[in-house]
Parts: sequence; C-alpha cells; structure tokens
Amino acid sequence: MSKPSARLTPQRPAHLRISSLFATLALASAALLLSAGNCRAQQATAPAPAKPAPVKPLPGIDLSSIDLSADPCTDMYKFACGKFNANHPIPADQPDVDPFYVLFNVNTQELNSILEKAEAGGAARSPDEQKIGDYFSACSDTTAIDAAGLKPIRPLLDEIDALVDSPAGRAQLPTLIGKLQREGVNAFFGYGEQQDLKDATKQIAFIQQGGLGLPEKDYYLRTGDKDVKIREQYVAHVAKTLTLAGSTPAQAQKDAQNILVMETALAKASLGAVDMREPEKTYHLQPIATLKASLPGFNLDAYDDALHSPRVSEINNSTPQFWPEMIQQLQTADIQTVKAYLRYQLLTTSHSNLPKALDDENFDFYGRILEGQPEQRARWKRCSTAVDGALGEALGKVYVERYFAGDSKAKMLQMVHDIEAAMGRDLDQIDWMSPATKARAREKLAAIANKIGYPDKWRDYTKLIVKPDDPLGNELRANAFENDRELNKIGKPVDPLEWAMSPPTVNAYYDDSMNNINFPAGILQPPFYDRTQDDAVNYGHIGMFIGHELTHGFDDEGRKFDAKGNLDDWWTPEDLKNFTTRTDCLVNEYGSSTAVDDVKVNGKLTLGENTADNGGLLLAYMAYLERAKEDHLDVNAKVDGFAGPQRFYIAFAQNFCENTRPQAIREQVLQDPHSPDTIRVNDTIVNQPGFADAFGCKKPTPMVPANSCRVW
Repeated sequence: MSKPSARLTPQRPAHLRISSLFATLALASAALLLSAGNCRAQQATAPAPAKPAPVKPLPGIDLSSIDLSADPCTDMYKFACGKFNANHPIPADQPDVDPFYVLFNVNTQELNSILEKAEAGGAARSPDEQKIGDYFSACSDTTAIDAAGLKPIRPLLDEIDALVDSPAGRAQLPTLIGKLQREGVNAFFGYGEQQDLKDATKQIAFIQQGGLGLPEKDYYLRTGDKDVKIREQYVAHVAKTLTLAGSTPAQAQKDAQNILVMETALAKASLGAVDMREPEKTYHLQPIATLKASLPGFNLDAYDDALHSPRVSEINNSTPQFWPEMIQQLQTADIQTVKAYLRYQLLTTSHSNLPKALDDENFDFYGRILEGQPEQRARWKRCSTAVDGALGEALGKVYVERYFAGDSKAKMLQMVHDIEAAMGRDLDQIDWMSPATKARAREKLAAIANKIGYPDKWRDYTKLIVKPDDPLGNELRANAFENDRELNKIGKPVDPLEWAMSPPTVNAYYDDSMNNINFPAGILQPPFYDRTQDDAVNYGHIGMFIGHELTHGFDDEGRKFDAKGNLDDWWTPEDLKNFTTRTDCLVNEYGSSTAVDDVKVNGKLTLGENTADNGGLLLAYMAYLERAKEDHLDVNAKVDGFAGPQRFYIAFAQNFCENTRPQAIREQVLQDPHSPDTIRVNDTIVNQPGFADAFGCKKPTPMVPANSCRVW
C-alpha cells in the first residue's frame, strides 16, 4: 500500500523502526491522519453520500492477477501480478492500490461498524465506547466545524500574533513552541522519549532536528525542474493557507517565500535520510547543561514546562549540528516570518478540524500534488482512521474481539517458531562468519521476543477527555495525552509489553532496543494470513514478513544492537568486512533499478529493508519446506495448477502487486527506506536459491542470473 499506519510524531525516536514492512503506507497514512478529522460531509444539512459496496479481501492466491503469458524466469512480478492493474484501477481517493491498501480498506470498514455502534450506544456505553463513539461523532460533524471557523484555535493564534520583535518578545518563544508541540504541532524541532541506545533498560529524553513542511531535507536542495516546481507549489500552498486564515494575499505571499528561505536554512543544517538511519550518528548522550550551552538564549526549562516534560540530567542530543542554525533563525529571522511559520504549522496540523477551505487546501498540496491523488477519502473513512490514531487500543480491543478470535494467535506463533528455527539452521550454515560472532548472533536470535495480535495489557485512556461536540479539542487533547504519556516514561522502567502500533494496523515492525517483533491483528488477515489456506500460501505471505522482521535484527542497522537491545559492537573486524561486502552487493543491485522516470532507488537508504526482504523470503521458504516435511505433506501436489513451492513464490510476489500513481512512487523513492513494490519482488527473487527449481529456470535468465547477492 502506500501503506496506512500510525503517524510518526516529532516525539518518535528516529532509530525506532515502527514501519518496517510498509513505510510507504505510513507516508499516505501521515496525510490520512493529518486530514482525518473533517469526516462526514455536511451532516446537519444534507445526507451523507451512500457508502460504496463493501471491499472484500483478496484471496491467498489471486488467480485473476496472474499473467500466464509471462515467463516467471524472465519477470516474476509480471507473471504473478501482470493482470493486477487491469483488475484493480486506482480509486480516486487513494495514491495507489495493492493488497495492503485493500486490507486497510477492509479493516476501515470493520472499524467504522464498531464506531457507528459506539456512537449510537447512549448511556449504556462503557467509558471506552463513549470516547471512541464521541470522537467519531465530533469528527463527523463538518457543519459545526465550518460554523466554528478559526475560533477553536484562536487562543493559540492570538499567542503567536502577540510575539513582538524584542529580546523579551523572543524570550517567549520557548514556552510557545513547547505549548504548540505538546498539541502535535511540528514547530522547529522534535523532543521526546526513547530507550537509551547503549543501555536499553533506561528511558531517556532525546531532542532532534525537525520543523520542515516538505517531506525531508533534499526537497529543499535538489535542483531539478520537478523539485523547483514542487517548491513553487509549496510556497503557493503556504500563501493560500495563510490567506484563508486572515492574511492579505500580498502579505501571505511574502511570508510564504520567507518561510521557504527559513526552512531551507534548517534543511541545510539537517541530517539526510540515510544518515538518520545510522544510530551512531544520532546518539550523543550528554549532560543537560551541555545541551543548554548549545542553545544560547533558548530557555530549555521554560520549554520543558510548557511541553510537560520532566526535568532531566542527561539527554540524547540526536542532531547537534542542527542547533546553531535553528538558534540563528529564532534570534535573527524577521519576527513576522517566525510568526507566519508558527501559524502555518498550527494550521496544517489542525486543518482537518478547521473550515473546509483550509482542509481542501492542505489536501491539494500534500495529497493531489505530492501523491497524485485526485480526491479526498470519504469522511467516514477519515474519521475511522482518526479514532484509530487517537484511541487505537480502546478501538483495537473491540476489533480484536470481533476479528482475531479462535486459534489465530497460536497458529501465528507456530509459524514464528518455525522461521526462527530456520534462521538458527541458516546461521549454522553460513561460511563467512566466525564461530565467536555466530555465538553472539544465536544469543540475539534466542532473545527476540514475539508479540502477536494485541497487547497483554490495554492502555488506559481515563484521563483523556473526549466530547461529542469538540472535534478540534478532541484532536489537540489526544495529541497532548500521547505527548504526556510518552514523556512520563522518562526515568521509569521499560515496559516490554508496550506496543507502538494499534491492533487494527496493517503493518508490523522490529524494535532494535526492545529486540522484539510485533505483528498487530490488523495485518493477520487475508490475504496475508488465512487460516483456511495451505502452508505454501501462508508461509509465502505472512511467513515472509515474519522472516523480514527477524532479519531486521541482523541488517545493517539491527546488527549493531546486541541481544539486550544495546548499541554494541559484537562483530569481529573480519566478520564486519565480510558482512559489508555482501551488503554492498545489495546496495549496487537495488541502486541500479529505476523506480520512475529518471529516479533510481537509493541503495543505501533502502539497504535495511532490502536485506530484510531477501533474508525473510529465504527463511520463510526454508521453514515452509521443513514444516511440509514434519507434517508429511507432498509439496509437489498441485493446487490450481501450481505445486507448493510455486504457490509459495506466487504468494510472496502477490504481497506486492501494485497499481501506483507516478507521483506517489517518486515521493516514496525520495524519502522512504523501502523499495517500490515491483522492485521488492524481482530484486529479491534474483537472490533466492530455491526459485530456479520451483519454476524450472536455467542460468542465466533475468530471474536466475549467473551472480547474485546473499547476506543472510
């Protein structure tokens, strides 16, 4: 999918990979959640449009997508997915369509049915039902949203407008920035909680670069015609947003241009996406006094108080190179530009619960221009997503009861154990790693915790106030609630049971510091996991993803963390040299693939995900063959004309059948650590030793080249 998942807030540590499978969906989801509040059209004055026919999940093997005229030895993606586009046109309210997005839509329908029941439940509702029902109800009433205008954010706008260009005036900025950030506004930088990378038993504060309106730093710096045009369109968008909020067109245009200049300066001082993947470059634990010295004139204590952060004695200064430029901007940038920047950041955060013109303008840039998506999602969809973002475990508890019952969790755990056993056998067979490093690798593998479906302990939302007639207040209070919950963990014992995704999320992740894999119930649905399907299909679908997450513990980033989740160099120099030679092969392979137009895949940015795809598919295949052997199954028996190994590889490839707008592919490739779906299939298949036998391919053919890459 451009794969919907939780929005990453400024409080999320850079190193925590909570979108390990489908970060491309997280890109779309950021827009979905940012635009989630403005939810059911003109409810009080006109009936909502009829909902379309329910979306059905895809089958485990989608025979209608297979192109039998294509040769799998030449192009496995075309063979498995060649008819997908014709059968699955892109809906106008999506940047793309693929199995993940189909399942996301199925889950959204299911969440919506839960929410409509909670909305209508009356006094008999439980406290959680009251909160999710009232949040959904408020989100739906766009007539009230339009009638309220800017009134809900007027107090914050007035505080911004009150800033004056004097030492005393600028001294108010730390408090104002802290107040805005607590309510979810991406102003200048990020601050939050993380596990200490070198002592995973500790929860510490961190601070890092942020505050950009475009997706990442290189959007400000690239010189191509398309990039120049995007910056021009961004300025026009910011100007229109400010105009809709009350500025004169001339002043708004001037402010928007100055905002671009200021953000460009911040971008130049920021680390790039590749550097932000390297934990050594984003870990600088230091006394709080040292950080304060790098922020002259910025009252960090006042900021912490406004943010509701505890005072700390040490902090991870994640991006120390950023602060001189940020301080320069806060101290010397024209105060009108600083105020306009803060107004825009507040407006773009709150747009979904502001008048329709502001909501439409935000979508026009972030949805239509950046992703090529013609239409906004229907309000009931956006509201269902919004509730999941704000009250994910309250909503998720009901979702799990309805849609993840029976023995699904037990069957998933069996697959996990099978694939872990395959990784153990694979480690024994590796000839490039020394016995000492192998022993540490086995130790780490044995320590990986498996979290399947849903939390053992549900989150308590008692302190979050949700009202049926206050949509923007609900959104800002939910942001503040999550901010306070995260920051309250600083200095407390680590909770290994906590999840970073809600149960309905169609995604999964590996956490370096926790050393665990996490599979929410939302992804454990057809086609990825189907208890009625045979092992070949399930191991090719969800089994590959299990192997993918396990392999993340040993990719170019994960390998730097030990069994306890600590950043620790446990490799011998010779083993590291051998590992790097193998990962360089993947960097070169994927880096030579063109994603769209003249944009190639960034082999270094995508290295971790590419390593996980390759290792995960190999492990799943090993586990499938071993499971078939233990259960005395004939892998050569054909179903729908395909033997077991063929069904396994078809299921894997169909994980990534996609029909995607070129704008969405371009945005993904420029910032996302995942390769585009077509490349995730073929560039992984060429490195799989079992594929040739499964389809009778001879070397050299495009899918079975004479030379291939192998890390794990």
